[in-house]
Order: sequence, then C-alpha cells, then structure tokens
Amino acid sequence: MRSTSKLDRAHQHRLDVRTGIGLRVDASTYSGWVRIRIEGRDLPGRRLGAEADALRLNNVHVGVQRGAEVVDRVAADSPEATWQFDVTSREVDGLLDVGGPWVHGRPGARFLYLSWGAVLGDRFEMFRRAKLLFGDVPTDLLRAAHDGAGVLVCQLGLTDAKGGPLCARVRPPDIEWTVQ
Repeated sequence: MRSTSKLDRAHQHRLDVRTGIGLRVDASTYSGWVRIRIEGRDLPGRRLGAEADALRLNNVHVGVQRGAEVVDRVAADSPEATWQFDVTSREVDGLLDVGGPWVHGRPGARFLYLSWGAVLGDRFEMFRRAKLLFGDVPTDLLRAAHDGAGVLVCQLGLTDAKGGPLCARVRPPDIEWTVQ
C-alpha cells in the first residue's frame, strides 16, 4: 500500500482569481499547469552596514517554500536569486484554479512563500517569510500562462526599506508579474 503524505491527502480549491470565490475539489482532477519563475534582485546581504554583516555572519539564505520545506536556498549576499517550478492549474466553468505543494492559503487568498532563515549545518531555521499573492497577478496574465502563452514571471527586490530581508505581503509596485 502506498503511503500518502498530508499534502497528497489535502484537497485543492477551485478559485476565481477575480472574485476570490472558491469551491473544494479533489487535487487529482487538476489537468494543467503553470510554470512560474521568481526573479529576485537586490538581496540584503550585498549591502554595506550592520544588518548586511549580520546576515552574512549568520549564513542567512532565502528559498521558496514547498509544503513545509524551504528548498532551493540562496545566500543573502548573492547577486540574484531565481526559482522556477510548476503549479497545477485547470479551468472549470470559466474559473481558473491553482494548487499543488508550492501553493499555500485558502481559496481567495492563495500565495507562494519566500522564506528567510539561517543555515546551521543541515538545518534551516526560518525567521521571516514573504508572501506573493496570486490575487495580485493580473487575471489576463495568469490565464495566459495557464493557456500556454509562456512562463509566469515574478520580479521583485528582496531587501525591505530598512535594509533587511523582505517579508510580509509583497504588493505592486514592489512586485511585477509578466508572461515571457
């Protein structure tokens, strides 16, 4: 008998990204996907000052969260950070739905996490996260990516106004979505 994880058993949600209205559906019914690329620039460890020094000394990294695990970690003093992965998608009765282990949140509030933490040996001790909400993606862009027009690309700076790691909800104009 195949063991199933919590993520395998979890239900996904049908979501109208315009209204945020969702309906529970089984994850096995997803038939499409959207390729997403997140391009981060201006990482906080590249700057001068005490905050950047502390990030470098504490071996701080940022990665994308897949389920509960932070993967593809990049050092805070790297020149840039890029992540690429696929999320499941489908269209039902004119509603666009996204899901999968990279996607977090309830219907109407779906998002991706970029997580900051210190790498200590083989451990990652998270201390901050940034939320990239699907509700902030223009509907025509999300639909175009779902329809195969290209990769849904997110571009953002990863340093906050105080010179530290970017956290909390990242809103336009601090984040830009395109299809390439």
